[in-house]
Amino acid sequence: MKYKTRFWPLLVSLLLFGSFALAQNNLTVDVSQSVARIQPTMYGIFYEDINFAADGGLYPEMIKNRSFEFDEPMMGWQQPNSVKLAFNPNSGYATVIKSLHDGEKFNFCRVEVNNPDQYVIINEGFRGMGIRQGAHYDLTLRAAKRSGNVRRITLELIDDAGNVLGAGTIIPTSKQWANYATEITATKTEAKAKLRITFSGKGELDLDMISLFPQDTWKNRKNGLRKDLVQLLYDLRPGFLRFPGGCIVEGRTLAKRYQWKKTVGPVGERATLVNRWNTEFNHRLTPDYYQSFGLGFFEYFQLSEDLGAEPLPILGCGMACQFNTGELVPMDELDPYVQDALDLIEFANGPVDSPWGKVRADMGHPKPFNMKYIGIGNEQWGPEYIKRYKVFAKALKDAYPDIVLVSTAGPFPDGDFFEYGMGELVKLDAELVDEHYYRPPSWFRENADRYDDYDRNGPKIFAGEYAAQSVEIASPNNKNNWETALSEAAFMTGLERNADLVHLTSYAPLMAHADGWQWTPDMIWFNNLESIGTPNYYVQKLFANHPGTDLLRITRDGEQLSGQNDLYASAVKDAGKNELIIKLVNTAENSQKVKVDVEGGKPGAEGKFTRLRSDDLSAENSFESPRNVYPTEGTVRLNGNALQVELPAHSLSVFRVSLD
Repeated sequence: MKYKTRFWPLLVSLLLFGSFALAQNNLTVDVSQSVARIQPTMYGIFYEDINFAADGGLYPEMIKNRSFEFDEPMMGWQQPNSVKLAFNPNSGYATVIKSLHDGEKFNFCRVEVNNPDQYVIINEGFRGMGIRQGAHYDLTLRAAKRSGNVRRITLELIDDAGNVLGAGTIIPTSKQWANYATEITATKTEAKAKLRITFSGKGELDLDMISLFPQDTWKNRKNGLRKDLVQLLYDLRPGFLRFPGGCIVEGRTLAKRYQWKKTVGPVGERATLVNRWNTEFNHRLTPDYYQSFGLGFFEYFQLSEDLGAEPLPILGCGMACQFNTGELVPMDELDPYVQDALDLIEFANGPVDSPWGKVRADMGHPKPFNMKYIGIGNEQWGPEYIKRYKVFAKALKDAYPDIVLVSTAGPFPDGDFFEYGMGELVKLDAELVDEHYYRPPSWFRENADRYDDYDRNGPKIFAGEYAAQSVEIASPNNKNNWETALSEAAFMTGLERNADLVHLTSYAPLMAHADGWQWTPDMIWFNNLESIGTPNYYVQKLFANHPGTDLLRITRDGEQLSGQNDLYASAVKDAGKNELIIKLVNTAENSQKVKVDVEGGKPGAEGKFTRLRSDDLSAENSFESPRNVYPTEGTVRLNGNALQVELPAHSLSVFRVSLD
């Protein structure tokens, strides 16, 4: 009897709990009235050259320090067999500083060959060079025969054991600088190949701009972008591309800031600059991190065009990174910075007979890029930023009234910096304010209603950088796991529900080299041969691939649904396809039944769904298991005007239903 006495209350409790866990959530969506238009820019891409995302990444140059312009000119180059490579004018070997036509300097390498076939230099690449069996690679260089007769240059791809994996030859003929090229076909797939250069004959030979590119690039452009990485971006169907950063815009000092004018024109004439992330974090020092600017502003605009995305460049405003020196340009010396912004608009949109429009046309794009947005500053804060923003805003609006200016509310989504910046920008009638959020997963779930009560008469919002941090901001142990991605999905329903206010959103950072990263988490990971989307990538893809055109109101008992019962929802209509799109996020540990009554229209009898889920919140994707967390698809039958589904625990589901 005692057993029964204890058993029945327990059984009743279990039944009640089970009933609660599977209690039906009754939602209503009205398809007859558009709350707001969804901006085509709602879901986009933020790109920054962090984690070796450019050279050796999206820009697939395989030679590190190809022009010998790093602060240590031989960084990336190995010199076995006592090769004499000289950079010091007083060394007795060579003077390697020469004047370019514009007065700037460039380095080159002089090789003194005294013993044929014993003089070798090896380039290590960006944590090696990824080559594929049967693939073709273009090797180009500049050379000048200074004395004697170096008859032949042999260029070989080798593995760690020195085995040759492909080779080409160049016959130098000129005593003046000349361009040479050869093609190398790889005979084996190798992720960590190197380039070995040997010389036949005797004499002195000058080398510069040694470059190795795959022929199989995005759109098969010569020396173009890495195909698999651009494909991942293209598959997102982004509405905009924000570039070039990020803190990289500002520089640690003003002298080392990003200057867009130095990233256009002939690639070989673009000056190399140390990357501001090279020694930022003691946990991942990368003193060999430089920018060749082969991926420059022209290429960013071209990539935007390829992706069908609005270009959104961000320019420095005369303030070095406030997390570093915070160096300021005096207000009476700000004009050159403002002029850079004006000239950029001309470069992007000006006619071919304008000075900067001609530069664009000479690079092969006479048609304007039709840029509509420009950002002033990255994530600056305080009165000094506001003073400078006012100057930029007046000059740009006077010259180009239709350009949309993006301002910044600082690096954090709350606190004194944010409150001051947002308050001042509201007074200035700012058009678009960039907000950033790097917070724990719980913050994203708890702030899905962040914009529900924002003033609709104030600036529009650009959620320009966000990513849930599994450990803490800037920790090397942050993971791209399912908990972070699912929490971001919950938050994104809130962004979408407030699409009348929130006009642009983007995850950050975008890319990371598996052997060269500094910051985690990141949306896309790659090595020298492969690339993978994280669970966070697939969350972004699901939202971006199903954006809709019109925001609809979805409610529970007449109230907005923003996390009640661990359930998050948003609804939109695709007017072009006449479809209802419902996004449902279940962050609970149990499945949940959901009924969505469709009012104001007649849904079809059947719908389609795409779902992301995992029982393991710590689940990640990897190069070994790239589809550990990956979308699945299916169909669902409707019951009259109601969509009735059971949402698995820890899941994001996107439903599409036609409307008659």
